[in-house]
Amino acid sequence: MSDRPRTYNVLNILMKFHAFPSETQGKFCMVECTVPVGAGAPPNSHAGETESFYVLDGQIGFMVDGREFLAGPGDYVAVPDGAVHAFQAVGDAPARVLITNAPGQMHDEFFTGIGTPLPEGQTELPEPSEPDLAAVMAKAEAAGMTIMAPA
Repeated sequence: MSDRPRTYNVLNILMKFHAFPSETQGKFCMVECTVPVGAGAPPNSHAGETESFYVLDGQIGFMVDGREFLAGPGDYVAVPDGAVHAFQAVGDAPARVLITNAPGQMHDEFFTGIGTPLPEGQTELPEPSEPDLAAVMAKAEAAGMTIMAPA
């Protein structure tokens, strides 16, 4: 196990890293997220990394390659390498989702780069704040991701 922080506030989402790529021979990272209603990820893509979501609790609206759908507990959503995708928690309670990125270095760099470390064991959602969009866009570009500008 790594001694680096494992719990972060990333765009008002509570992210707990269960596995960093450095702990999986560079194969994947796995993050459990508690996503407040209305929070999520804007349309983005990342060539060279696949992403999958397993919904544990709540409801999440997804968009993958232009197709929109709702996912709930027990649903699995796979995002192909390079596909444009987005997600947002919906409903009346936060959602919890397990995200796996392979090989994961890109997401490790991005999530921990824009995130604020939180105390280990924190389970409460962080206090909402406005993200520094310029910093988020710069970190995404540096990590090899593309975030699409809102229409």
